[in-house]
Amino acid sequence: MGIVLETDRLILRGWKEVDAASLFKYARDERIGPAAGWLPHKDEDYSRAVIRVVFSKEEVYAICLKGREKEPVGSIGLTLKGSQERPLGDNEAELGYWIGVPFWGQGLVPEAAKEVLRHGFEDVGLERVFCGYFDGNEKSKRVQEKCGFKYHHTNPDTRVIMLGETRVEHFSVLTREDFFAQKNIKNI
Repeated sequence: MGIVLETDRLILRGWKEVDAASLFKYARDERIGPAAGWLPHKDEDYSRAVIRVVFSKEEVYAICLKGREKEPVGSIGLTLKGSQERPLGDNEAELGYWIGVPFWGQGLVPEAAKEVLRHGFEDVGLERVFCGYFDGNEKSKRVQEKCGFKYHHTNPDTRVIMLGETRVEHFSVLTREDFFAQKNIKNI
């Protein structure tokens, strides 16, 4: 089953094919996918395929509320391998996340992100983690701010392949040094 991460309110665990119904329940909402650059899910079979192809990768976690681990309400993960369009250096990753609309505004994504970042820096040995958001996605921008990310650059011509469009995307970065400095300040 892989690594399981835990916070005060959440269990972050690997995705399973039996999670397709829950994934579809939340990922079909038009307020989620397009803001993140992907299409709303059309049925459980599509969600099952996403679990097999996209969510089966290393360091991708289902966000589950404690006591309700059988119903993922979102997803979070670190992309460890870059691409030509989104290059990553050694010991770098990109953080991505989303959560179902009924769970917006509860601080669950920052809580999950802080644990995934802790794992990335402490256990995986990352030096830098990038995170992007498209122009207008203030919720994602706010998560990054809460986690201590700092503005890095803007790409005015990001191709959003699944939606067949080009958007302005802003990137932030969190370094290992900044992460541990924040952590130490909070522990004083």
